[in-house]
Order: sequence, then structure tokens, then C-alpha cells
Amino acid sequence: MSTTKPWRVLRFTQPKFTKSVAALMRHASPDATRVATVAEIIAAVRHEGDAALVRYAKKWSKIDLTPATLLVPPRKFMPPAEVIAAIDYALRNIREFSKLRKPRNWSRTNREGATVGEKFDPLERVGIYVPGGTAPLVSTALMTVALAKEAGVREIVVTTPGPVDDTLRYALMTAGATEIYQVGGAQAIAALAYGTDTIARVQKIFGPGNAWVTEAKRQVIGAVGIDQLPGPSEIAVVADDTAKATFVAADLLAQAEHGSGSQVLFLTPSARLLGEVEAQLTAQWPALSRGKHLTEVLETGCTLVLVEDVGEAIGLVEDFAPEHLTLVIKDARQWSETIKNAGAIFLGNYSPVAAGDFIAGPSHVLPTGGSAKAFSGLTIDQFFRRTSVVEYPERALQRVQKHIEAICAVEKLDAHARSISIRFEKEKP
Repeated sequence: MSTTKPWRVLRFTQPKFTKSVAALMRHASPDATRVATVAEIIAAVRHEGDAALVRYAKKWSKIDLTPATLLVPPRKFMPPAEVIAAIDYALRNIREFSKLRKPRNWSRTNREGATVGEKFDPLERVGIYVPGGTAPLVSTALMTVALAKEAGVREIVVTTPGPVDDTLRYALMTAGATEIYQVGGAQAIAALAYGTDTIARVQKIFGPGNAWVTEAKRQVIGAVGIDQLPGPSEIAVVADDTAKATFVAADLLAQAEHGSGSQVLFLTPSARLLGEVEAQLTAQWPALSRGKHLTEVLETGCTLVLVEDVGEAIGLVEDFAPEHLTLVIKDARQWSETIKNAGAIFLGNYSPVAAGDFIAGPSHVLPTGGSAKAFSGLTIDQFFRRTSVVEYPERALQRVQKHIEAICAVEKLDAHARSISIRFEKEKP
């Protein structure tokens, strides 16, 4: 493998530095060709159902399926003991974290004497997409399905490209999946949204995917709910002289190995650290197994930036709005409190993103492509429907009658006003 430096380096001393870093900031913008292709796939699944799923599996996954074999049957399979222990450990952390966020019904009496509150009901049937292709993503299975199970969802439907790895199937079933289908890509999203003879439609779709899956999720909004539009993985690291270059380089390469579309950004006010990180990237990169994926990202999506100070780095990060943000700087916790646009923040030399990806507890399904400016990561409350509850006794309604009628008059809604006043008119004998 070549050990040349394929990444880009920007320095605040360069004449066009401001323009160059501005080009790093992004927002999700659908590709016109992809939009059209995905629309065709969705239309085919809606009209042909299982036949379209079988045809696409043959075309793209190179596997022969029938409608009867779309469903992955249960199988007695036990992974190695150390894998079982790791899955169990991760599930415990995920469930304990989710319990702290689980919404609860509440009510109170407001100032006019009405009872107001909220109730939360888990969705009955959800769809979860688990990417596949290059490796069995056991961690994604845990950090999606386990949340649905903890929320109390009865039917947890998983679609994932086939053939389904045995360890992935074990993880899905252990986490709580009730149905598993070996269907991937945009066609899987279409099947979940609109249903086929084999796959009954769901209420909401969760989970990350490639650009085609993300576009399909965007197109089916309305037919179903969706969690967010997560795309390729990304990381931004802000570090100063308190950071260890070996760790920083390892974290950058860890996200780069996700492959196509991933973004890797490193910012530091230390010229010494920048040089050391470059040296470590050069040293570590050739020894890693996913060379093709790493090379693609390092050539097209990796940028190292020398900034004037930490404050400038934080400002750039806020504009970049990364999925993962690592802060290895003095007073990292205080700086983290100022940051609003990031999916997840990791503090210090010993908080690698991989710990969050696999074991810590919060879901690793996070906003990407700059969408952290508006979206948050996956949490258990997204598996619930919230309903407000209002109960007015007669005296409470009478206390606010004039206020309601005043607003009705402004909005020229006399029927609304009448629905209030009629309740207090004296009945004719």
C-alpha cells in the first residue's frame, strides 16, 4: 500500500484559508439521479411487492430468493463465549441508559382549574434497517432493536441485506427482534413503508444506511414516520498539546474504515501535534486490513487543519456539525458545554468514539452530513407517540371563556367561539 499522504492539510496562515475551511461546511442535498432511481425502486415495490424484492436481491446482492425465503427463520446458533459476553454487556448499558430517558405519563391542574397532561404509548410495529455488505453490524442491531424492545414495541421488524450472518441474527434476536427479513437497500425501506404480501407495513422506520437507503427514507416520509436521515459516518477531532498523536490518528482511521462517503476532520492549534498526527497516520494506515475503504476516505474525505487557537477550532466545528466530536483539549468539559451542533461528544484521551459505537449506552445512530444542527441521535422516546390530554370542568372553562372568544374574534372563527358560548347559554323553557 502506498504511504504517500493523500489527505488535505489547511493552515490558518494560508491566503485562502477562510474560503477553504468554509468549503468543509455542508448540508444534505439529494442527488437528482439518485432521487429518480429510488423513486423507481419504491414504485416497483409498491406495484410488484415481493416479486420486486426478489428481483432486486438477485440484481444487487447476487442471491436467489423466493417470497418464502425473504423471512429469516430462527436458528440455534451460539457465537463464541467472548462475543456473547460482549453483546450481553453492551445490551445492559444500552437498556440502562434508555430507561433513564423513557417517557412517563403526567398531569397537573392549571391555573383555571383544568387538568392537562401527556400520555405516551409505544408504537405497535416498527421497522429497523441494519446495514450490511462489508461486515455484520452487530452494534447497530443492539443500538436500535434494544431501544424498541425497552420501549415496549410489540412487533420489531428488521430488514438487512442477505445472506444474514449467524452472529448478526443472534444479536438481533437477543436484542428483541420479532421478524428478520433478508432485504436491503431502498427496496427494504419501500417494503417497510408500504408493505408486501410477506412484509406487513410498519408505523415508523429507524436505522442508518447508505445514500440510497437514506434517500428512500426521505421519500417515504408521510407514509410512515422516520427517525432521521443518517448517512456515512464522520468524526471531527479538536486537540491541543495535551493529546496523544497515536490516539488521535487511531480515532481518525477508525471512522475512515467505514468507507465511502465518510468524513474525517482534525483541527489543532499545535503545529507540532499536526506533524505528529500526520506521521502516525502514515505509520498506522498501511497496517490496517480495510485498505480500500481507508484509502478512499483519506483521499476524498480527510482534512487536517491548523487553526490559530482552540476557539477558532470550536467555531469551525459548530459549522461542520459532526456526527462524532472528540475534544482532547485543556478544559474539554467546559468547552463541550458551549457546543450545540454535534451528534455525540467524547472527552479526553481515553474516550474513543469506538467506546460509544459499541458499549457505552447511548445509541450510535446519530445525525450526519451537517444535520446535527437540527436533529439529535436515536433515543427511546422516538419509539413512543405522545398524546396531550385536556379536561375542563364547567367552572374552569367559564373562567377562560372571554379569552378564547377574543382570540376567535381575531381569527374570524365564529363557530369556534360559538362552541364555547353555547355551553353557558340558558336553556329555553
